Amino acid sequence: MSVEVNGLHFSYGRIKALDGIDIKLPRGAIGLLGPNGAGKSTLLRILLGFLIPQQGTGRVLGYNIKNQQQSIRRYVGYMPEDDCLIPGIDAVSFTSYMGELSGMPRQEAMKRAHEVLYYVGLEESRYRRLETYSSGMRQRLKLAQAIVHDPKLIFLDEPTSGLDPQGRTEILELIMDISSKKNIQVLISSHILSDIEAACAYVVILNKGKLAAEGKVSDLKEIEYSLYELRVHDEAPDFFQKLKDIDCRVEEMEDRLVKVYMPPRVSPQRIFEIAAQDGVQIRHFVKSQTSLEDLFAKVVGVD
Repeated sequence: MSVEVNGLHFSYGRIKALDGIDIKLPRGAIGLLGPNGAGKSTLLRILLGFLIPQQGTGRVLGYNIKNQQQSIRRYVGYMPEDDCLIPGIDAVSFTSYMGELSGMPRQEAMKRAHEVLYYVGLEESRYRRLETYSSGMRQRLKLAQAIVHDPKLIFLDEPTSGLDPQGRTEILELIMDISSKKNIQVLISSHILSDIEAACAYVVILNKGKLAAEGKVSDLKEIEYSLYELRVHDEAPDFFQKLKDIDCRVEEMEDRLVKVYMPPRVSPQRIFEIAAQDGVQIRHFVKSQTSLEDLFAKVVGVD
């Protein structure tokens, strides 16, 4: 196991950020999900050795999170959510300096800085001052400094934050390439569910400081209800209320499209029976695949 923690507790005063977390992460791309305040950032800071847990134990790449933090940071890369850039210097100087801080000799760090900046697509702007970089360029630079010292594991905190759709796609492609071809394990903390679903095969979901779900995305998506999409001819608030009364979850989308999550004990035929009773005309009705968004809504109680 690359990351293993047992009984982690951490509080900020009276606020419990982590409340007895037990996690064993396999190799591969891992997604870390949770609403604001779930404990994601606190967990990352503990795994990096920036915070010491008040209770519990853990190891990252075999190193103890309480007394071997320097070894952890030597073999782990970190891409923070917030900008960590030094104004007044160029990307090569910054990236090589990050390599030196990770224990690399100066010449090796400079050589490696050129390599990783080329890899992330910043080769033509590597001598530009960092304050002139766009949001997309800054995200690429943060990714470059996270891998400059050739780590075995990288933590990426909101790696697509502030990016347009094309920029998000390009960063995700880099992350997937790092995970699949560079032999580097990736842990992505994000609130963008589609990013996690695209890049990760395994997911950990935190909620209110506790572990809400953990496992392969394909397994966890086998949730305890069936998902149907339907469209009705006209407004039908009473019809949808009756579906809710039989414990269906109803989510209205665009163009009168409605998602209906049905518990196992309710037959799809019941939808048509209620529609007939209310004189509602169903124009579209198909069974749909559940998504990571559906799982997330279920385990954290989002309606």
